[in-house]
Amino acid sequence: LIVPHAGYPYSGPIAASAYVRLAAGRGKVKRVVLLGPAHRVYVRGLALPGVEAFATPLGDIALDRAALAVLASLPQTNTLPAAHAAEHALEVQLPFLQALLGDFSLVPLVVGATQPEEVAEVLELLWGGEETVFVVSSDLSHYLGYLEAQRVDRATAQAILQCDTDLHPRQACGSGPLNGLLLAAKRRGLVPRLLDIRNSGDTGGDQARVVGYGAFALYEEQRGKPDDAAEGELLLAHARHAINKHFGMAGTPPSAPAWMKNPGACFITLKKQGELRGCIGTLEAHRALEEDLRSNALAACLRDPRFPPVAPDELVALRIEVSLLSGAQEMPFSGEDDAIAQLRPGIDGVILRHRDRRATFLPQVWENLAQPRDFIAQLKRKAGLPTNFWDAEIELARYTVRKWSET
Repeated sequence: LIVPHAGYPYSGPIAASAYVRLAAGRGKVKRVVLLGPAHRVYVRGLALPGVEAFATPLGDIALDRAALAVLASLPQTNTLPAAHAAEHALEVQLPFLQALLGDFSLVPLVVGATQPEEVAEVLELLWGGEETVFVVSSDLSHYLGYLEAQRVDRATAQAILQCDTDLHPRQACGSGPLNGLLLAAKRRGLVPRLLDIRNSGDTGGDQARVVGYGAFALYEEQRGKPDDAAEGELLLAHARHAINKHFGMAGTPPSAPAWMKNPGACFITLKKQGELRGCIGTLEAHRALEEDLRSNALAACLRDPRFPPVAPDELVALRIEVSLLSGAQEMPFSGEDDAIAQLRPGIDGVILRHRDRRATFLPQVWENLAQPRDFIAQLKRKAGLPTNFWDAEIELARYTVRKWSET
């Protein structure tokens, strides 16, 4: 994860969009490697804390002394308690981790003047499996005007999504640990996803001089999945079983392989005689795919506000469609025309946000709204905005889906 580190009223909501992805890891994640930039003390290389535990109002966090002992032998590390004593870049992350993960050990590292290779070497030494999570703490641009900060931060986000390893402190105060993480990610084949990007003008009010905040997740490719058709068949079976069970008609539940325990986001669409009968989904992977699928299937059946709840005698006529979402990526654009020109009809699902309003269209909507301008106009209407409305605060993100339908 890449998360910001300002005061909670300013950057807390942005950080939360990344941390929510750890909720399904409680009991599995046993170690967190936390890296942040040095704000208070000059550091050459990476500073180790030289203590046995960190304390917060939620309790003590034990440090992974075995891992720290291994790192102490590297030439780019040194033990420097003063670098940790007042370092907020690490400190503000700890309550998030304690609330979500419960019991875990910590490897805290304050990163000063380093080369990306030096940080990547440390990460490689600590690389594990699902028991280990890496967290880099970094804000983005500092003290620019609101619109200029948006432009700069979107360019920085694009560089992170491309795993560029030459970020500058003017782009991100945590560029040292960030560049090292992105180098390791590139070597490991991790896929970065942008989860949220805002600034203190969005969360704190003052837009004259703002600080930028971004949240990202980097995922390993999932292994052990079946082929596409078999995967879809299993997802459809789980959705059908969840609905049937609600009506007391469930048979033997389908198996739930390990990959369905990983976080996932899906939409469930119900059709009856070719007409929409319900559609509910999740845009962000914040819980196990198995749970997300079951919950959305029931919600589409019973809680879509556009339709009455499905009745038992309708079940035989219902056809289920499962759409499995990729991570959403924020779209940088200079205006409405630029945003529309970037859209890929038939491919992009789009999320539109404006202040407290949000709406999405799945890629399937292109079948009825083939022109990008019409697509965006109707998406604005769905968000409760006029179709001809545009404002500098509009944000767009896009995602793709893989979908399967019952025949």
